Parts: sequence; structure tokens; C-alpha cells
Amino acid sequence: MEIYSPAVTLLAITPNAEKLIEEAGRTCYLSLDRITEGSEANFIRRCIMNGHHSILEHASASFRVLGASRAFTHQMVRHRLASFSQQSQRYVNEEEFNFIIPPSIAENSQAKAIFTDFMEHARITYKKLRELSIKKEDARFVLPNALESQIVISANFREWRHIFSLRLEKAAQWEIRSVCMQMLKILQKEAPSVFGDFIIDEASCTARSNLM
Repeated sequence: MEIYSPAVTLLAITPNAEKLIEEAGRTCYLSLDRITEGSEANFIRRCIMNGHHSILEHASASFRVLGASRAFTHQMVRHRLASFSQQSQRYVNEEEFNFIIPPSIAENSQAKAIFTDFMEHARITYKKLRELSIKKEDARFVLPNALESQIVISANFREWRHIFSLRLEKAAQWEIRSVCMQMLKILQKEAPSVFGDFIIDEASCTARSNLM
């Protein structure tokens, strides 16, 4: 099946994340008596501006990503401070794989025909190898980067900020920008004091912090 855009779901997030971050941060200064309702917002923003980012590591979020390619996951897993659980081509039968079509190809009818023909050829080749009793771990060598690869990603808030600062730049690849933009929008709702400084440009699918 052809897929044209990824989908992101928040699986888990640290409860009362911003209050936890404030309490951890104020422990450094023994200013716990200054914690009040809503005091976390200014405290967290000030810490981010001052480069005191380690306190953000006390909170984390986990996402499931569907409809993204292995080209995307190969980029994402380079963020080694995050944790990943990814669909395995050693154990999953890929005879009926889904694949992602890049926009530049989808918009060009001739290019799309060439692309989809190649995907079908890869599918047939994989299936023939499996019919010859070739193990999935070996038959997968013919599979393209365009294949959908489901993945769960967990990281602390500091690492998410780092990921967004790199992957929501204009120079980043379109697919990883699309995924990270969805993640950022979710985290801006869940933890606005931590992620609200990222200014989103919908037209270019980019974002940049106005505090750093």
C-alpha cells in the first residue's frame, strides 16, 4: 500500500512533568519554598535561557510513529540518547509491505510510475526468495529504504529539544521534519513551558527556539 504522510501518537509522558522539572531545578538552589501554582513556567524558561538544561532530563515522552520509511528511521536512530524499538525485518514477513512515496515523486506521474513499478518488483523478488525457503533475515536484503517501518521512540525533554533543534531546520529531510513537527506540536500542548519557545513556520515545516 502506498503511504504519503507519517502519523505520530503520544504513548506516554511523565506525569506533572513541568512541576517535576521545577522541583528538581529548585533543589539546586534550595529554593523549594518558592514553588507555587504556576511558578514552573517562568522558572523553566529562565533555566533554558541560562543554559541549565540538565533539569529537563527528569521528564520524558514516548511516541509511536506509523507511515514513516526506513530512510527516516535510519536518521532518527542516530540520536543515541533516545531509546528505540523498531519493526524487525528479521522477524516480520514483508511480502505485503507498505511503502512511502516522497512528494517530489508523487507529484510527477512518470516518476511515480517508475517508483511504484520498482516497489512491486522488489515485493515480487522478496516473495520468490521466501518461496525458496530463504530466511526473512536474508530475503530482506532486496527491500528498499521506502518501506514503512513502525517505531517507538522515547527520550527525555532535553533530548527532544536537541532533536527538534536539528531536525526542524530547513536543511533537514522533509520526512523527518514532518514527524518531528507532529511531535513538537504535541509536546507544546503537554509541556508548554519546556517547548513553547519553538516558533513554528507551517509553510516550510520548520521551527526554531526564540530563547537560544
